Amino acid sequence: MNKGKDFNYFKAFIYSSEYSIKTAELLINTIKNFDVIKIQEKVEEMHDLEHTADKIRHDIMNRLVKEFLPPIEREDIINLADNIDSVIDSIEDVLIGIDIFNVQVIRPEILKFTELIMDCCKSMNAALKEFENFKKSKTLQWAIIEINRLEEQGDQLYINGMRNLYKTTKDPVELIGWTEIYRRLEKCCDNCEEVANNLENIVMKNS
Repeated sequence: MNKGKDFNYFKAFIYSSEYSIKTAELLINTIKNFDVIKIQEKVEEMHDLEHTADKIRHDIMNRLVKEFLPPIEREDIINLADNIDSVIDSIEDVLIGIDIFNVQVIRPEILKFTELIMDCCKSMNAALKEFENFKKSKTLQWAIIEINRLEEQGDQLYINGMRNLYKTTKDPVELIGWTEIYRRLEKCCDNCEEVANNLENIVMKNS
């Protein structure tokens, strides 16, 4: 990413969102090949990705301080950078939750949830690739709609998962742990939708 005079905020957003895909991929692989012994190693690997993504956000903020005339309003740049960062943080939080609550066996429906999160991240990345040319783009609005659709699927997975959890689990410690993990999974989709909502608002303000 260019940090010089030709710094491009739109490309920085794309670059940042690519880390949401990388973190989602790590989460999926960890769930698919779950090994309690390796969970701490995976948490550390996830944190390294989050830390690198956080540097991108700092680059955006540092550049914005010196920017005389940014391409869109400063507040919108800050909010969008923060929103993308929140997606990455929330994916990391899922893996941290699995570690904190000492999960020994992954519930079968969790993989479907993580795959949905990946779809959300890919659609978010697709939307951000179209963002710079939003006035001419024929696919940006479709990508925003797709994120909203996927978030609704996430809501349904959360409801169904929680219902099944409380029907099949009696151990209170296990209930507390999985309740929080489900909340964190849903938060990933919610945060992707927040990016989509911000994009839509920015487009409307600048059209």
